[in-house]
Amino acid sequence: MKKSIISSVLFTLTLTSQFIFAQSKRVLDPANMREGESIEYCTHHKKMSELLKDPEFSASFEQDKIDFENAKKNSVPKGIVYKIPIVFHILHNGGVENISDEQVYDQLAILNRDFRKLNADTATVQSIFQSFISDAEIEFVLATKDPVGNCFKGITRTMSPLTNDGSVGGAQVTAIKNGNDVYQGNWPGNKYLNVIVCADAGGAAGYTTNPSGLSANSMNNGIWILHNYFGSIGTSSEYTSRALTHEVGHWLNLSHTWGPNNNPGNASSCGDDDGVQDTPICIGLTSCNLNANTCDDTNDPNNYSSWTTDVNDNTENYMDYSYCSKMFTAGQVARMRTALQVQSTGRYNLWQSANLTATGATGVATLCKAQFSANRTSICPGEQVQFTDDSYNVVSGWTWEVIPATGWAFASGSSATVQNPAIVFSQSGFYTIKLTATDGSTNKVETKSNYIHVQPASTTIPFWEGFEGYSSLANLTNWEVFNPNSNNAWTIETAASHSGAQCAKLVNFGQVPSNVDELISAPIDMSVVPSTGSVTLSFRYAYRKKTSTDNDYLRVYVTNDCGSTWSQRKTLGGSGLSNLTSSTSWKPTQATDWKTVHMLNVTNAYFVENFRMKFRFEGEGGNNIYLDDINLYQGAQSDNIVLGINEITELNSFGLYPNPADDELNVQFNLAQAEKVNFEITNLAGQKIDSQVINASQGDNLVLFDTAKLASGMYLLNVGTGNSVKTVQFVVK
Repeated sequence: MKKSIISSVLFTLTLTSQFIFAQSKRVLDPANMREGESIEYCTHHKKMSELLKDPEFSASFEQDKIDFENAKKNSVPKGIVYKIPIVFHILHNGGVENISDEQVYDQLAILNRDFRKLNADTATVQSIFQSFISDAEIEFVLATKDPVGNCFKGITRTMSPLTNDGSVGGAQVTAIKNGNDVYQGNWPGNKYLNVIVCADAGGAAGYTTNPSGLSANSMNNGIWILHNYFGSIGTSSEYTSRALTHEVGHWLNLSHTWGPNNNPGNASSCGDDDGVQDTPICIGLTSCNLNANTCDDTNDPNNYSSWTTDVNDNTENYMDYSYCSKMFTAGQVARMRTALQVQSTGRYNLWQSANLTATGATGVATLCKAQFSANRTSICPGEQVQFTDDSYNVVSGWTWEVIPATGWAFASGSSATVQNPAIVFSQSGFYTIKLTATDGSTNKVETKSNYIHVQPASTTIPFWEGFEGYSSLANLTNWEVFNPNSNNAWTIETAASHSGAQCAKLVNFGQVPSNVDELISAPIDMSVVPSTGSVTLSFRYAYRKKTSTDNDYLRVYVTNDCGSTWSQRKTLGGSGLSNLTSSTSWKPTQATDWKTVHMLNVTNAYFVENFRMKFRFEGEGGNNIYLDDINLYQGAQSDNIVLGINEITELNSFGLYPNPADDELNVQFNLAQAEKVNFEITNLAGQKIDSQVINASQGDNLVLFDTAKLASGMYLLNVGTGNSVKTVQFVVK
């Protein structure tokens, strides 16, 4: 036999926390890359080398080797298929890495195909290795019960910026534990094979470690893999579809074919080996060279090889880096099946019938939940929404209902009973969607109230938002609050502001890191701006760090298609957001606490009638942030709020009260001379509600408006003298 290499312990969160694969400065190893790629294909053995620096891990590693050798003494009968419960944890930040369920199912099918030797390309394996191709008789079954027994589909989703930062894999696991959409807590490694799918895995396509007694129950005892090396569809491809097969081999105690290191192509590897008799001695390849014969198998310095004649390398082995991996050998299969006999590492418990029942991996499925999603939940009138049925785990019929029953219609080819209907919404408002799913005997219902928001008609520029008169930001027609972490969200602050009495705030102090919160505007008509014109977007914000090392971010996005796609136009983060700190929950108390931002990069591509903007805050444990005086207007930047084409200068001491109004609204102002003043009340869609002309006197004036007839909501009061116009917001209770 070749060397018995038992790798242990995927980084634990406790005993070996100092070795959680931190990479403060990432340096990629070109020697560990396949031809034509810019990432390291696998960093398995590098992770092991780091862990071996820990004395506690090193001692455990020696015991793991003993446990494995003892397991080898017992025969591992063929003909028994071991089933492993598997869970795919999708870690994303709202980008392409939030892969579809279909891509997950495709990857699962590939994994089972490869481990059961059902891949058709085994027929093209070099003749000398044809008799060595082996069925591992290991299958991976989607778990359908979470750690507390609740039904789910075998997939979790977690929204976190940490998908893009794989320098500390343990931090990514923590984000999943705290923020996934199924069960918040540990998914034990002795009950599930946990696969973390992300946008960055520390510079590698994937990595894991081998069975471990020290971290047997830890969720960290799993596999990390990039979304674009996962499956053969969606963001991945056939070329990158077998990276997970490779990593699961490591997870089941296989080394690379050239030995326990990440240095393919190194001539010194002829003195190393992978602990398997029937894989020829080699140095490893990063391309599909079927003629390669890199080591003399008859001159094995350690006498681990069973080959008595010199043969070509097993280039087509899953544990090589070649572009044409297709097989496991019988010796590799025996090693993997032995790994499943070791109780101390938790691998033995995975395939026990009691665990298969507890995790819902028995293969017997029923409908346990109706569930659906939509490609967009915020649209403009006349746009289409594609709904996707996500019910699980068995469903045969669907009935869709939209409330209210008017203002929408099924798109061509869709109906209330298709699985994935498309619906066109023609009228502004909020729509509730209800799905009844059935498996023929059991019905389940999912209702999402006010799920689809069809935006109001576009307001005109100049646009100003001072957040005056609001009691809450929830369920407004002119602003949307996005809070995917279901914790603190954007709301109204009544005891601080840049101007007026109120502003928007996000209480970030004390929140768990990796939060995302957005404040999104309704449509604004920018089509009146000539293509040769210019627009300024300005806003005021106030923020403090909690500690000097905080790295919160405020990003501003704009869209020219009502939110179907967004473009980032401003980023403020770290000390660029603020270099001041406050160790307690902070609130601005003076004018100097506020900063003004003028954005001049809203170009003519956005001079459309359904322009929108959003403010996205990414919290990483810092302090609170406040927004006020969001102003969008034509022309160059101004330090003053731009409310109209010509700001009224004749009106002095202007004010209105009470705001919110009940039965009447009082408007007071002072004129330098007597003249006519025009008043017009409109709703946020620009529809005229009321208008009056007042022959105002020189000096103080007070005008009373009857608001008892107005429905509750927000309105605009336009006040004009001559060619000047002033626009202010007010609210009716």
